[in-house]
Amino acid sequence: MVKASDEYYFFKEEPQKSCLLALREFILAQDPEITETLKWDIPCFYYGKKIGCYLSVEIRTGDSYLLMVEGKYLEHPGLEAGGRKRMKIFRVNAGEDIPVESLGEMLREALGLYKNGVLRAGKSR
Repeated sequence: MVKASDEYYFFKEEPQKSCLLALREFILAQDPEITETLKWDIPCFYYGKKIGCYLSVEIRTGDSYLLMVEGKYLEHPGLEAGGRKRMKIFRVNAGEDIPVESLGEMLREALGLYKNGVLRAGKSR
């Protein structure tokens, strides 16, 4: 049986499809408590009961990005706030190698906020 979140990736064009699938795998590998679901027709990644981030593609640029819901707590140089007060995005050019070292640092920083109690995650879904 195909999960609804799988369909999101299936209908994307290359190179976004491969980029998003690689990002998905990388995010899920960061911690066994991270789960994925489809919300607002996009893949969302939860830690406990809280959405930590989601994946999407910016229509204007075609860039894949990872939106960090509580980005205001993160100081990673790869994150952009734009006009947002709470959320920040991490852009990934689908035509280039994913910056896994930088992305890993940012995800570990975000997970640390939940694990150290700065942000509440609640019980697992």
